[in-house]
Amino acid sequence: MDGKLRSNIKIGAKVSVVQKQDQRTGKLTEGIVAKLLTKSPNHPHGIKVMLEDGIVGRVKEVL
Repeated sequence: MDGKLRSNIKIGAKVSVVQKQDQRTGKLTEGIVAKLLTKSPNHPHGIKVMLEDGIVGRVKEVL
């Protein structure tokens, strides 16, 4: 599922995110969503979330 729509992402969902420092390489990090940080219903670069381990990134894919 696409990570650009807020409605696709629920707390507790497993997702792949790209962190700010990994945007150039596109390296993905997997984790469980703890918090939704983007307020708007969609975002062209992906919804920003915080994972359970404290990592913040933009969702590229909902697993």
